[in-house]
Amino acid sequence: MNRDRSWEGNVKARLYERVRARGYDSLTAFAEAYPTASLVALAEELGPDDVAGVQVFSGLVAEAERNNRVTRLVRGQLVRELCDCLPNGWPAVLDDANRFDVAHALGVWIAFTPETHKDRARKVGDALLATQPPPGWRPLGPDDELLLTLLPDEEA
Repeated sequence: MNRDRSWEGNVKARLYERVRARGYDSLTAFAEAYPTASLVALAEELGPDDVAGVQVFSGLVAEAERNNRVTRLVRGQLVRELCDCLPNGWPAVLDDANRFDVAHALGVWIAFTPETHKDRARKVGDALLATQPPPGWRPLGPDDELLLTLLPDEEA
């Protein structure tokens, strides 16, 4: 069994060293190259034994805050959660099993959403449940037309 070393040493330096080694100048650029990959998958790509998904997300939040792109990050994280929990897209019928999968995706997304955007995220979740997207809808990135309508950029 491998020992988890993700919290040893300088986590930030390790993340940026791995991102640069893959040809990206930022963690955001790396993550946006894989817009539907989960945080765990991104972490595995950067280091299966010494990088955790929460570390990737923490770095993404820091970059988004510095660049006034938190709303885009929030949309991107919704894409990741929807792709993870609804691999075949939005269900045609919200029976109990599908409602659970949708609620799970939205719940995890809201949990990851920075405090500054939580109210907006809850409203997006409510809107998606009240007026459901077409069956099979599966956003492939933060610039999805429906997501931009529900959660437009507001940063200066």
